[in-house]
Amino acid sequence: MSRSSEVEVVLPAALHARPAAEAVRAASTFTADVEVRHGDRSASLRSALRLMSLGAPAGATVTVHATGDDAHLAALAVAEVLRTAE
Repeated sequence: MSRSSEVEVVLPAALHARPAAEAVRAASTFTADVEVRHGDRSASLRSALRLMSLGAPAGATVTVHATGDDAHLAALAVAEVLRTAE
């Protein structure tokens, strides 16, 4: 059985290369599939470039969505990375 989890995050900084790479690294430690949604667009956290392509600016609200056995932990870990991005 697959589980899913969502966490909303207000970005303190735009999704540039460093926070995008950190988010991808955080997601890669879990088996869950993780994506970030901004408006009507979404990006898999298998690629930092895809995440940066969302163009989410500082102050934007994004949703971290994870699906899989460890979805809740994965969503929380990625959300924490995004919450503290500089």
